[in-house]
Amino acid sequence: MNINTDAIDEVSLALLYLTLHDRYRAWKGFDRDVLNRLHERGFIEDPVNKTKSVIFTEEGLRESERLFNQHFVIPERTGN
Repeated sequence: MNINTDAIDEVSLALLYLTLHDRYRAWKGFDRDVLNRLHERGFIEDPVNKTKSVIFTEEGLRESERLFNQHFVIPERTGN
């Protein structure tokens, strides 16, 4: 089976935004390979540590919020 790891990484980064706390941290309950790829792409600091959260880079936080809004926020209807 061929797996689209880019799509998995995109949705994982969006879901990390859902667990955002302390302005720039997110719970790291995702597969290590996914977190390592996000780190390699510069979205999060090195996930290999004993803490239960990862730290977003500035770019990672912006991209995480953008992807969260793109995939999960339903636009409000105007009018009626």
